[in-house]
Amino acid sequence: MIGVKCLSRRNARETALKILFQIDVGKMGVEEALAAGREVFELAESSSDFTEGLVWGAFNHLQELDGLIEEFSIDWPMARMASIDRNILRLAVYEILYVGDIPASVSVNEAVELAKRYGNADSGKFVNGILGNVVRSRAKDKV
Repeated sequence: MIGVKCLSRRNARETALKILFQIDVGKMGVEEALAAGREVFELAESSSDFTEGLVWGAFNHLQELDGLIEEFSIDWPMARMASIDRNILRLAVYEILYVGDIPASVSVNEAVELAKRYGNADSGKFVNGILGNVVRSRAKDKV
């Protein structure tokens, strides 16, 4: 059985993805995209805080996240990636690197589920492959 906290975080991730997509593709500012997100998506306050933390975190670390994603997406530059895949990866890599109370396996699983839901037929595999490499690289660095 999925717990309430898990469902609220799942909804928060999905909302954060939609907001990051608006920032990336719609060229909206972060504050503007967050305000629009607050109007459109109804989240509990705890989910709203988590959503905003993910959005600001991914935005504030964008260059680092993009650099790491490109490092592990051999022959597939960020500009060629589907916009939804690019933003799912940004969100998940931010979570893996900076959100300490979530196991990396959960972040990867949630990202793959988002990719299957919003991406194309190959998005889940693509996202899983890159995130798997990020997680393995992090594990090596800790040893």
